[in-house]
Amino acid sequence: MNDAHEVRGGVVMSYKNASTRTVTAEGVTYAYRELGPASGVPVVFLTHLAAVLDNWDPRVVDGIAAKHRVITFDNRGVGASTGSTPKTIEEMAKDAVAFIRALGLEQVDILGFSMGGMIAQVIAQTDPQLIRRLILAGTGPAGGEGIKNVTRISHLDTVRALLTLQDPKQFLFFTRTANGRRAGKEFLARLKERTKDRDKAISLISYFSQLKAIHRWGLARPQDLSVIQQPVLVANGDNDRMVPTKNSADMVRRLPNAELVIYPDAGHGGIFQFHEQFVPAALEFLERP
Repeated sequence: MNDAHEVRGGVVMSYKNASTRTVTAEGVTYAYRELGPASGVPVVFLTHLAAVLDNWDPRVVDGIAAKHRVITFDNRGVGASTGSTPKTIEEMAKDAVAFIRALGLEQVDILGFSMGGMIAQVIAQTDPQLIRRLILAGTGPAGGEGIKNVTRISHLDTVRALLTLQDPKQFLFFTRTANGRRAGKEFLARLKERTKDRDKAISLISYFSQLKAIHRWGLARPQDLSVIQQPVLVANGDNDRMVPTKNSADMVRRLPNAELVIYPDAGHGGIFQFHEQFVPAALEFLERP
């Protein structure tokens, strides 16, 4: 991509060029990036286990930022954000709301991926007026099938990655088919496109706090999802090992205003593997009257 496409009329359109900013809310300084047009309802991205700002696929960010203001941020205690990482999804949701309000936003769309999708479900229940539309990807409901196994699967695949000198996301996010392996390598290459002002990796303490929060979510009593009245787009790969795909179908059955997109021969990172299909579907969903 040439620079003309990356900055349009003074507006940053490319995630790799978005500067890292900070805002303070309730004693925590959050690191965030924003890009895309300044008008309209912004799309706030809520991220996955162990992720920092640099873990978002630039094709997904840039694709949505072509039409919408996109805001990504580091959760409390993660990457360049200060404070200590909560051990519950509910506390993470409170932090996300505090961050959104600190930016002066009264209504947002949310794209929640994996752990971020769990956080998004809580916000939709505690602060429904804050959310206009919701995209839930690679995620599941409280008490969802297999979610309590995320810790075990993460540990196993981290060891497997160390032994084979690969990134754990190659195993955790993608299938082991030829398509899945290729998609994983392409995704990991895209994550390296940003070369300046990169975020710092999550600490082990924060990572284990997040694992504890996800484990608790997996063991929690199911929530009444019928109270979430907003339009919801649920997306996943057909073979998600981290948050089993049947959780996506379960959420769509229980949400009053939801639709489901499942990508073939894809895992937890289905929206990244199929970014060329996911981005237009997400834009169409966000732009409906």
